[in-house]
Amino acid sequence: MTFLGLLAHNVWRRRLRAVVTAVAVAIGVTAVLALGVLTSSLRDTAVSVLQIGKADFTVSQKGASDILYSTISKQEIDSMRATKGVASAIGVFVQTGKINADHPFFLEVGMQPADEVPYGVQVVAGRSFTKTATNEIMLGWRAAKDYGVGVGGKFKIEERTFRVVGIFSTNVSIADEGGMFPLAELQAWHTLPGVYTLAVVRVDPHAKVAAIRRSIEKTNPRLATVKSESEFGRVDRNLVLITAANVGGSILALFIGATGVMNTSLLSFYERIREFGLLRAAGWNRRRLFGLVIGEALFVSLIGAAAGIGIGFGAVALLSRLPDLRGVFHPVYHTAIFGRALGFAFGMAVLGALYPAIQAARLSPLVALQHE
Repeated sequence: MTFLGLLAHNVWRRRLRAVVTAVAVAIGVTAVLALGVLTSSLRDTAVSVLQIGKADFTVSQKGASDILYSTISKQEIDSMRATKGVASAIGVFVQTGKINADHPFFLEVGMQPADEVPYGVQVVAGRSFTKTATNEIMLGWRAAKDYGVGVGGKFKIEERTFRVVGIFSTNVSIADEGGMFPLAELQAWHTLPGVYTLAVVRVDPHAKVAAIRRSIEKTNPRLATVKSESEFGRVDRNLVLITAANVGGSILALFIGATGVMNTSLLSFYERIREFGLLRAAGWNRRRLFGLVIGEALFVSLIGAAAGIGIGFGAVALLSRLPDLRGVFHPVYHTAIFGRALGFAFGMAVLGALYPAIQAARLSPLVALQHE
């Protein structure tokens, strides 16, 4: 019998124990996968809000609990525009509204019609809203398609009904799933006149972006500039906390799974002392015996990992249907998440089986054969 054949045979002989171990690993992998997908997807959604619009960088309130709770004053927008090297600074007001129970998160962007082209908004049908309109809306092309509403149609958000005057397209899908409104009207609707949420800044062709960012932050110490996804934590503490919870939960899942593997491997070790003694007497060296115990744990863990990934898909599907996450959580399965889940399964196997494998390798053939 080959080494791999013996490994599979040993696992099959103790299949009930192998199933229990695989379940422990599957639970850990499910937690790692579901938490990873949830965190990365929420991060992608939040970051995409900052990425709406053509800009060299975005400005938001420093350390806000949520990017949508950021507030920037008109004076601060004017200060950015007056900064040397700034070509344009466009202030936008971003909020969310509820369409119905199935669509509780509808992105609302308020801006001046004159800022649409430099902001990266392209009107693909109809026209833009007028600056002083009180009941006009432009829908993103994805929203128009999803809700089945075209130019001239009516669109209801919470208690208000708007007339769709145009359809637009941007470079970010979450914006295309929302709507755009006259700036003053959206600010008034949410009782925040004169308040902006974000500012998108473009610099002159030969200006140094880093220097301009430092200048804006020095002049406006309440604000922070964001250029890349890695800097997002500067303006949204919630996502930082969610990411930390993901890391903590994954580490906890690793140790829970490793404990399950160790428990099974130790029980197996004490039951098979004479068997290990026979293998040593038959010429097996310590390294090969060590590899057998670790290999069995890896074999069971890989089965558990496969099951965990399958269950993880189901868990993510259930999460996406939760009322609090609808419209916000769009599952994105990054390759790195699967790699992390498999890495954790490997870690559970090695950590859990390491001590029993060392004990098996250290056995003296004579002592092992005398064991009752």
